[in-house]
Amino acid sequence: MNARTDHAVLTAALALPEASFATTRSGVSVPYVECGEGEPMLFIHGSLCDYRYWSAQLAPLAKGFRCIAPSLSHYWPAVDAFVQGEFGWAAHVAEMAEFIEAMDIAPVHLVGHSRGGCVAFHLAREYPRLVKSLTLADPGGPLQLTPQAALATLPPATNALRARVAELIEQGEFDRGLEMFVDSVSMPGFWSKSTEGFRRMALDNVLTLPKQFRDPLPAYSREAARDIKCRTLLIDGQKSPRMFRNNVKKLEEWIEFAERTTINGASHGMNVASPGAFNRAVQAFAAG
Repeated sequence: MNARTDHAVLTAALALPEASFATTRSGVSVPYVECGEGEPMLFIHGSLCDYRYWSAQLAPLAKGFRCIAPSLSHYWPAVDAFVQGEFGWAAHVAEMAEFIEAMDIAPVHLVGHSRGGCVAFHLAREYPRLVKSLTLADPGGPLQLTPQAALATLPPATNALRARVAELIEQGEFDRGLEMFVDSVSMPGFWSKSTEGFRRMALDNVLTLPKQFRDPLPAYSREAARDIKCRTLLIDGQKSPRMFRNNVKKLEEWIEFAERTTINGASHGMNVASPGAFNRAVQAFAAG
């Protein structure tokens, strides 16, 4: 089964629309799914994910918006098409800006989760004309709490864990590496209890993790947050790891037009675990 046939079968199983491809001015062919009509809402996935991550959002939110979910370069279903291209958060920011322009959908309601939240944050900073509103769900990356902490990084224990995850993956021990990483960003036992669909998606994207660890996300700072001029919704899970909740708390303070909502009982994957609450929050915010 070739890559396009394979992803067509899987998206059908997830009740997703058939994928399309948009070519940016840099020549990147971006796979995406879309449904609905109205103002465009663009979803940016995080680590180990692709457009399938948003399967619980697209159809419900398509009742009021034109919902579009791309897969970032190097991620499924086109993992082999970008081996020569640069992997990195900054490259993905530029790629998504070009994707918005290629689709002629600006300005968009931009929604980003985890690592995709960092990409969305910097897209809104660097290309404000492309973004009408911004929603960041458990945005990933370290915090710069003082001007002197210009090189803010993740805690040493987190970096040590990620180094071990990369080692396991590069040795082909995918399941052990994924369990260690996924449990660390959600909660202990999450990987073993996750759905078959999520496990398949993570395995399809597992080789992006070592690349990601070599490309650390930039720190959020008060100065950077001041560049966000659009309305912003910050979402965290009640049970999300502290680093994500700390990011949401500080960005609520630092972004001028920010508001916050917490999804009760949910952890890092709150849009999957509690899609109703997540979708209602995003819909009300974007429509407001």
